[in-house]
Amino acid sequence: MTKACEYIAVIVYCGYALISQSQLPSDAWFLTHSSMPYVMVDIESDGPIPGDYSMIAFGAVIVEPSLKKTFSGKLHPISEKWILEALAVSGYTREQTLAFEEPKIVMSGFHAWLDEQCRDRPMFISDNNGFDWQFINWYFHHFLGTNPFGFSSTNLGSFYKGLVKDTSKNFKHLRKTRHTHDPVDDAVGNAEAFLTLIEQFSLKIRL
Repeated sequence: MTKACEYIAVIVYCGYALISQSQLPSDAWFLTHSSMPYVMVDIESDGPIPGDYSMIAFGAVIVEPSLKKTFSGKLHPISEKWILEALAVSGYTREQTLAFEEPKIVMSGFHAWLDEQCRDRPMFISDNNGFDWQFINWYFHHFLGTNPFGFSSTNLGSFYKGLVKDTSKNFKHLRKTRHTHDPVDDAVGNAEAFLTLIEQFSLKIRL
């Protein structure tokens, strides 16, 4: 390469570097737009699995100090099958659930709420994600064809056991809101416990 070509190459490279650098988002933009917010979710159902049985209610709260951003949904049953003992936990009767809103409408509203509240993909967390996740995931895909939470979730109980290094321990004493089986109350109580853990263990989690 001639000296002239070397100069041209340097100029082109530096120009590209300057343009690329100028196009990068600022730190302020990154902090505002790149967070993946945690959403604490709790569901109530009339049986053990989605499809054969129904999710009849769920609640969600954005995990942040105020815990004021909540969503509540009550869904019309999708099946003729239901288990009295399972439904009784929610405090609703079968007759009451039959007056609830159509699931597609509720799930569309939940999706819109998540889009409004979360700048990036929301992170699903619950105290029993093996149970709660299967219903939310099934209902999103069945009625809307997509799940805004993606394909993963976090278990708050396992998270706590790892932090305290003891698999026999339980986080539930950290709740402040009473566990009433109202799904919003229960989601808020679990979020309170999560926030306490973040503070106590100085966890690097962007909220």
